[in-house]
Amino acid sequence: MPSSRLRLTAAALLALAATAGCSDLDDPAAQGLSRNDLVADLAAQLSNAGTLTYEATYQLPGGKTATIAQTQKPARSAYVYPGGKLMVTADATTECRTTTKPATCTMTAPATPTSPPPPTVFRGADASGMITPATVLTLLNKAVLDPDVQVDQHDTTIAGRHATCVELLGVDGAAARDFRTCVTNEGVLGSFSGMLNQTNVDVAMTHYADQVAEETFKTPPAAKMVDRRGT
Repeated sequence: MPSSRLRLTAAALLALAATAGCSDLDDPAAQGLSRNDLVADLAAQLSNAGTLTYEATYQLPGGKTATIAQTQKPARSAYVYPGGKLMVTADATTECRTTTKPATCTMTAPATPTSPPPPTVFRGADASGMITPATVLTLLNKAVLDPDVQVDQHDTTIAGRHATCVELLGVDGAAARDFRTCVTNEGVLGSFSGMLNQTNVDVAMTHYADQVAEETFKTPPAAKMVDRRGT
């Protein structure tokens, strides 16, 4: 069934970088390091968000906002950010550029568990000042593999949700060597702050709901549609 495939894909999107890291946790250099275990637990918590139905609003620098949403029946996800919108459904992966008049939306083949959307489709969101959970998961798994990373942990409340936060310093080989991030008990990205590919990213969740507005999954009004699903 398409919904089952999309639920698996949602989990796969958040675990794009996790598979390479998990098998290395038995390395003697990582054993017994509670800080690495803590980061691994937080990464697992974030990856579990693929099974949730929720809508979260994030505050970005300059007064801008972004939204991440997903549902299970039907299985679909959406990322709304300054200048663009990305929707992953059973019918297509649709990337919209809203800086043009009219907006332009490009439809490519729908995601499957064996063929998730390529990481390039998330670049627009990351470049806008937002950061996707898949990108944060990649950074956390880089930290799990680094026995020398410095980790500070604390708990907090974000948008009324309890969250676990870590500050990581000196993550070897990561797109952000130093960063702070929080993940809610449900597994939802709560906040992120750091330099990502030489771009300052500072986002924090300001609203969380377990229901999603249908408007979130609609293309912008009068958008120009480009269908590349057959190519």
